[in-house]
Amino acid sequence: MRIRPLARLVTTLTLTALAPLPTLRAQARTAAPAATAAPAAAVNVDWRILAGLDYENGRASDTLRKLDGKLVRVPGFVVPLDDAMEEGAEFLLVPYYGACVHTPPPPPNQMAFVQMAGRRSVRLNLFDAVWMEGTLRIKNVDSPYGQVGFEIEGLAAKPYTGR
Repeated sequence: MRIRPLARLVTTLTLTALAPLPTLRAQARTAAPAATAAPAAAVNVDWRILAGLDYENGRASDTLRKLDGKLVRVPGFVVPLDDAMEEGAEFLLVPYYGACVHTPPPPPNQMAFVQMAGRRSVRLNLFDAVWMEGTLRIKNVDSPYGQVGFEIEGLAAKPYTGR
């Protein structure tokens, strides 16, 4: 016998509604203290949002200002500060492969200077896209490739998955 999707949904909702609810006292016993609450999830930020920084006068869009000091997740490509570096705790994050290497560098609002928290070293592979997670700061930084408009205190560099 085949159950139709709508019938399955109604059955699931009915069983959920009939399930006993825990008492407030039981909830209070199992609730985690506020001090151990899970950290806030990182906000996905793309380079179009970062382009909201007018690097000529330093003004940032409202959206970008709200992200200053927040935990973010930005996709991009790693650019070592020294061509011979294979690992490092400091590097640039750029929106496309090859930026800064053989072409003029992107504008400052399309580069982020990353310093990994605790000086933790990460693999610096030019060819692989990454998700960089960390605290975003709107801040001018000088780099070997020119002026950079952002600084990220990196917490994690993970392979880019598209999500």
